[in-house]
Amino acid sequence: MKSAILPGLIIGILSGVWLFIMLSMGLKFSDNNPAAIEFVSILIPIIGLYYGVKRYRDNDLDGKMNFLEGLVEGFKILIVGGIFVVFIGIIYINWISNSEKANWSDFSGRIFAALLIGVLSALAVTLLLMSKSKKVD
Repeated sequence: MKSAILPGLIIGILSGVWLFIMLSMGLKFSDNNPAAIEFVSILIPIIGLYYGVKRYRDNDLDGKMNFLEGLVEGFKILIVGGIFVVFIGIIYINWISNSEKANWSDFSGRIFAALLIGVLSALAVTLLLMSKSKKVD
């Protein structure tokens, strides 16, 4: 789990910073239609997972990783990042957007989409970086 903390925190911090950047741009989460600029945030977990799983493969597994090892490491990274992002989301909902009538139901759709993107990204990154065999275990 130790190798997943740094990449997970980086994903969480960058996602939190992105949340406040969107807030400063005037975007509100009470809208059901996401703005086009929100889709740029998809790059945060993809790049963070890639470097986190690659670092795990190269440093901890001596460059040899199968599908399951990479997928488990990707999920560990996502759990650490997700905990941090949800914490920042709670701060955002309770103290920052208090006057904008935003609530968890407005924000939860974005959180679910982030979860789905994270899982798909973990699958893709693992398939890209696995080196032990080219078949799925």
